Amino acid sequence: MSAVNITKVLHAGISVYNMEESLKWYEENLGFCRVKDDGFVEPLGAHIVFIERDGFQIELFEYKAPKTIPPERLEPNTDLQTVGTKHIAFAVDDMDKCLENLKANGVKVVYETRMGDDHVAFIYDCNGVLIELIK
Repeated sequence: MSAVNITKVLHAGISVYNMEESLKWYEENLGFCRVKDDGFVEPLGAHIVFIERDGFQIELFEYKAPKTIPPERLEPNTDLQTVGTKHIAFAVDDMDKCLENLKANGVKVVYETRMGDDHVAFIYDCNGVLIELIK
């Protein structure tokens, strides 16, 4: 049996508490821009917007009554032990400058370490979703 012939990575999906706040956060902090607004999608019961940076898209979902992130999902090392999708990782060219800019915007740095030659940091988006940065 052969593997499915995947031709392209399309997007990752993130549920958010507030669409406009999330759009602003991803634009101001990670340089994403809105590329498609599907509006309220009845079968899902959610407002859906796609954002993009450098050809990579994130599909944002805003539900009328979103469920909060469980506490064990808020810490990188604890979250890694929970089965499921963990985070999105982005490469950065200057970690110190990146973290300085993010902190100036009020972004919380959750965890920072060195793994071999890599400088790794985890941040929260405005919803508490973990994002990994690697230099």
